[in-house]
Amino acid sequence: MKDSPIWNMTKANRRGLVTFAQKLVQTPSLPGQEGDVAQLIEAEMKLLGYDEVWVDEVGNVIGRIQGGDGPSLMFNGHMDQVDTGDPTRWPHPPHGGEIHDGELWGRGAADMKGALAAMVYAGGLIKRLGAAPAGDVYVSAVVQEEVGGLGARHLARTLPVDRAVVGEASHNQLRRGHRGRIELVAQFEGRSVHASMPELGINPHFSMMRFVDKLRTLHMAADPDYGASSVAPTHVASEPGSHNVTPGEIHLVLDWRNIPGEGPEDILSKLDAPMARSLESGCQGRVEVATKALTTYTGFEMTFPDTFPSFTTDAGHPWLARAQEILTTALGREVEVDVWRFATDGGHFAAAGTTVLGFGPGDATVVHTVEERIPLDDLVENAVGCVALAVDS
Repeated sequence: MKDSPIWNMTKANRRGLVTFAQKLVQTPSLPGQEGDVAQLIEAEMKLLGYDEVWVDEVGNVIGRIQGGDGPSLMFNGHMDQVDTGDPTRWPHPPHGGEIHDGELWGRGAADMKGALAAMVYAGGLIKRLGAAPAGDVYVSAVVQEEVGGLGARHLARTLPVDRAVVGEASHNQLRRGHRGRIELVAQFEGRSVHASMPELGINPHFSMMRFVDKLRTLHMAADPDYGASSVAPTHVASEPGSHNVTPGEIHLVLDWRNIPGEGPEDILSKLDAPMARSLESGCQGRVEVATKALTTYTGFEMTFPDTFPSFTTDAGHPWLARAQEILTTALGREVEVDVWRFATDGGHFAAAGTTVLGFGPGDATVVHTVEERIPLDDLVENAVGCVALAVDS
């Protein structure tokens, strides 16, 4: 109901919410460079009256609203953004934070600084309503989601919670899971020679070409809700890299999107036979899960397999049913349940035992594009929904 106390209080704070979202979009925050955005969020949480606000060792910002002895709930979003690319290709400046036709434009508006602003303000509104939630409520703004989820990996270990709502774009509909992402590296080793005498070498390009072609017909695992797993060759690097030398080694990056229940070992086993059948005489090859080593803006270092776990919350889960009921009532419209096509930090929290749902403002199809923007009405509605989930669950 749009004349409820939650709606009225949220609409009364609309200007502050929108201004805060603009500040976040106007503040660049590439992975590893989120410090300025973190300071803005920490200051806003304190201004809004959170019971506790802190920055952990990796640079995540966490705010807590004290609740009862019921299930703890965390609203989660990430502070980092992808690169803007050529700013002249944007209809509006990528860090201008400009509002046009009721929409906030800029890099990170939909992914996911708009959602962060809504969640941060929802925490403040919970305090102002004076209705203590059943359990403690946390709002977390994490680092380096775009490059592997370092912040969420750390937070899942250090701040276990019963439930989490990830605010990635979903048109303010519910999401209950997604496929995972595993970055693989297929390595092909031959013998490098001068390109004028290729017959003396073993050129790994030809083995790689055979391997890539076999990926087209690879039998992929499938699920009625999540569709099929998929694999896409995305990047090739050779050593040496000179244009007049046949390489001795090639690294091919594969982006594998795995359905729930399909793990890295299943995938590597599936690729053994195609690799073996692709290798020409004298060429060696193998496939491994890529490893990522990152350093956060606080100087924290972490090395980990380059994976985003898939996750699924059962369609009949009681909290999902209750969340759908709460949001349908609070927002005054039917709220649908679906799954995301892309991976999120939700997989890291689910892997740690947290029950995870998705609920975020904005359109996922504009994410990572020069058309990135978010409707201001979506921000207000999302804040209303987050407050309702916190006080009514």
